[in-house]
Amino acid sequence: MYFTIKELANDYLEIETAKEFLYDQIKKVYGIGPTPEFHYDIEGIEEYYVLPSNNAFFVAYDGDNIVATAAIRAYDKDYELFRGIYTKKDTASIWRLMVDEEYRRHGLARRLVGVMEDFARKKGYDRVYLHTHRYLEAAMAFWESVGYEITVQEDDYDETNHMIKVLK
Repeated sequence: MYFTIKELANDYLEIETAKEFLYDQIKKVYGIGPTPEFHYDIEGIEEYYVLPSNNAFFVAYDGDNIVATAAIRAYDKDYELFRGIYTKKDTASIWRLMVDEEYRRHGLARRLVGVMEDFARKKGYDRVYLHTHRYLEAAMAFWESVGYEITVQEDDYDETNHMIKVLK
């Protein structure tokens, strides 16, 4: 399969199409619709990913159809566990890696991670943070296969695993 990956432009139609894809994927994977508590960055995609020069949102296309997304931004969470460890200056964080189920197992997620890590290196980040959930078994195996290591396993309602990769 041939895919085109490009950075999301500050274009209303492109942004709205990306949002529709994300919400469709979230509904399929998590069984929920738009939830401001969890999806504030999707509604503010320009503010979080498109306009800041150290952040980016990538879209993978099969022809004119979006088949995957991935976003990277300066680490901006305030988890007590990581205060003083990760900062906006040295740590990027991955968000919204979503691949349509018909396009999985073709190396697309791996390519998107490579694009995001290259972006992070160019922007001067030393490492990349992400969190995922233990109930997403395929996701856990995937992240470990591309070099991310679990730093903390929380026993919260969402079975959150925090992961990190030092960039070389």
